[in-house]
Amino acid sequence: MTTIIWVAVAIVAIGLYLSWTAGRLDRLHARIDAARAALDAQLLRRASVAQELATAGVLDPAASIVLYESAHAARQAEPEQREVAESELSQALRVVFAEPGAVAEVAQAPGGSAAITELTQSVRRVPMARRFHNDAVRAARAVRRHRVVRWFRLAGHAPFPLAFEMDDEPPVPLTADGAGSHPAG
Repeated sequence: MTTIIWVAVAIVAIGLYLSWTAGRLDRLHARIDAARAALDAQLLRRASVAQELATAGVLDPAASIVLYESAHAARQAEPEQREVAESELSQALRVVFAEPGAVAEVAQAPGGSAAITELTQSVRRVPMARRFHNDAVRAARAVRRHRVVRWFRLAGHAPFPLAFEMDDEPPVPLTADGAGSHPAG
């Protein structure tokens, strides 16, 4: 009789552990979805601000074309090309704002200070959003690698989470060190 009780206790304990692990994995997947939505919003905001800046007439024509085309490509990219397009936008921003005086020049134009402030905020938020997303992916992958999760198929039909890898290095004049050189507007 005591053997049956111990077997029942073991089965209940295993069931509770499996249920807890499945719930944890579900919460991690929900966290990935929320972090991906936040990342998408920040990437869209950055591309939109870059497009607005490119069409505002405050940049020279060549810089406007480079920035506009990169921002447009980032907004229109298919999911499998998104990382490359966003990296190219980061590179275009660094090229356009490579000169230390470029930010100050744009800031002096009508509405330029507000545009620079908004662009500075958006280029700072993209790496943070990407880091949150990739941290959530890393945590879910760690749980999904456990044998118990694989053996009992606790992940269900959820796709294996993928990190978002891109070049998100902001232009130096728009970083915390260089952004203080223009009025905050």
